[in-house]
Amino acid sequence: MNTELHNEQAVTRAKVQGTVYSILFLLSASHFLNDAMQTLIPAIYPLLKTNYGLSFTQIGLITLTYQLTASLLQPVVGYLADKKSKPYSLAAGMCFTLTGLVSLAYSESFTTVLISVAFVGVGSSVFHPESSRIARFASGGKAGLAQSVFQLGGNTGTSIGPLLAAAIIVPLGQHYIATFSILAFIAILMLWKVGNWSKKQDFKKKSTTDLGLHNIRHLSKKKTIFTLGILVVLIFSKFFYMASMQNYLTFYLIHHFGLSVQSSQVHLFIFLFAVAVGTIIGGPLGDKYGRKKVIWISILGIAPFTLLLPYVSLIWASVLTVIIGIVLASAFPAIIVYGQELLPGKLGMVSGLFFGLAFGMGAVGSSVLGVLADKTSIDFVFKACSFLPLLGLFAVFLPTLKIFDQKTN
Repeated sequence: MNTELHNEQAVTRAKVQGTVYSILFLLSASHFLNDAMQTLIPAIYPLLKTNYGLSFTQIGLITLTYQLTASLLQPVVGYLADKKSKPYSLAAGMCFTLTGLVSLAYSESFTTVLISVAFVGVGSSVFHPESSRIARFASGGKAGLAQSVFQLGGNTGTSIGPLLAAAIIVPLGQHYIATFSILAFIAILMLWKVGNWSKKQDFKKKSTTDLGLHNIRHLSKKKTIFTLGILVVLIFSKFFYMASMQNYLTFYLIHHFGLSVQSSQVHLFIFLFAVAVGTIIGGPLGDKYGRKKVIWISILGIAPFTLLLPYVSLIWASVLTVIIGIVLASAFPAIIVYGQELLPGKLGMVSGLFFGLAFGMGAVGSSVLGVLADKTSIDFVFKACSFLPLLGLFAVFLPTLKIFDQKTN
């Protein structure tokens, strides 16, 4: 009798642990649409700069408004999701993004631009922590793979944004941003389906074994806080440098090599596509070889290439940006999963905290670098930022969380 009961429980657990790829693909597809729409903002910075006569400082303020709106709310959204999940919150959040895009299309002043991007930021603050949390529940224990699939959609969407801007908005005008509200509507339908699945789940009854969080070596409170501090330093290094690339690479290429706006956006697409490739690699590598190794190699490993970037020709700059994008992007899925394993009972809050930090560091980085570019030059900005990946040395202080080797999971 006990054997039969044990077998029934084993079958039930196997079903629970199965990776729900349909949900992961829906989350990834909606992430693609979400980030493609959001990346329209930095992609049209040269257009906004011309239309409104903006300085680099004001360009930085646009990013600061959007990303701080997102970053400050994300940990709160994640915390509330851990307490009581709202199945259709993702679809509701996407409505803010839709509103922001329409408003941005018809903005008549710098102030209304800031208000519009703030709406987009609110939509992002709802989307990322809850989607990442649901991805963990749908992972079937393959946490790194689930995060990579989820983040692949976002990074691919981010890479497509500049191409969409170059093909549609730059030649036709700012009003054509409104056409991308169709993408927001499609994303709402996808996220409604995710909400239907989430409504049927009882996430509170999921065990740590079901989520692949068993065999975690729990750390003391002091050690946990120290480890979180190290992760913050690494996120700062990654996303401050990412801010220089994502927001100012087009200006650097235009100024340094004399490229047109559209040509510079193609190069930005190449970099962001490389970021998408790196994202899908990082998670599975973390599952197989350990999160700490991937974090260490991905951040510190790009230092030689970032240090060379400001001094090479256009062809070599294109090659180096591809290498930098692939290697650097592999860190974030590993960081997210590492954080979830560090605090296994607070998946939503950890996801919101790290996504929020990512947006926040990008916001501060964009603003600071915009001021620095106005006071010095865009070339100086890229030379200064080339040293940031050296902060990856701090990864040596990260403890190994799993008792057993990652291959046993």
